[in-house]
Amino acid sequence: MEAFKHDLANLFSQLGLPNSQKEIDSFVQAHSIKNIALYDANFWNDFQKSFLKEELLNDSDWSPVIDELTALLSSK
Repeated sequence: MEAFKHDLANLFSQLGLPNSQKEIDSFVQAHSIKNIALYDANFWNDFQKSFLKEELLNDSDWSPVIDELTALLSSK
């Protein structure tokens, strides 16, 4: 049995977003967060906010990838 790969492409897919590298790069270029939690950003829908918050609070397998996305969106 193969383990599920938790990476940015799969996180974007889980969030219902296009997940090619080009689309991820475009998303990161178009969005940023400053001084707020990732899940509080206004560009997420309710499902996305809930998913991100729950996965972080539960320290799930998604947490490192969500942290990676947070770093990308915070670095601008």
